[in-house]
Amino acid sequence: MENTESFGTVYFFTGLAGAGKTTVGGLFYEKLLAVHPDAELIDGDRVRNGDPEDTGVMDEERYTTEARKAGAWDMFAWCRDIAREGRDVVVCSISMYKEVRQWNRENIPHYKEIYIKVTHETLYRRDQKQLYSTKTKNVVGVDLPWDEPDCPDVVVENDGGRTPEEIVAELTARFEVGVPE
Repeated sequence: MENTESFGTVYFFTGLAGAGKTTVGGLFYEKLLAVHPDAELIDGDRVRNGDPEDTGVMDEERYTTEARKAGAWDMFAWCRDIAREGRDVVVCSISMYKEVRQWNRENIPHYKEIYIKVTHETLYRRDQKQLYSTKTKNVVGVDLPWDEPDCPDVVVENDGGRTPEEIVAELTARFEVGVPE
């Protein structure tokens, strides 16, 4: 049996596109990095697409249900391997499948799931990636199914009532992520 005490923690920020996963998760990562300089940040969009800023084009094959599921399994196996090295990982990704999140709980000893929850009205108003206003296909929560997390460690309501910095302060306190003095 594997000794899991030395595993790092995987902090998984999940939610629909435009919910604030990358913003909140990125700020959380900065706080974590201050005390764990070997921590890793993994953004689901960049893992799936390489750097989407470079292409300017969405390859629809990367957004199918099958491709998303395969990518999620690979990404979290990679996260488990990093955690096995004793390093912390911050992951920002939709990973919309209940069975993937269940696998994470069963196979990643120090797994923390943070659900960034927003209303559909907020998603349509923000629409940074133009996913909701352009009739783009294969959008999770629009024309692809979304298994909303049913047992996350934390649910963050992110409809604009608090700043990302306020949310991260709450999360760092909750997970006891200290900042060196």
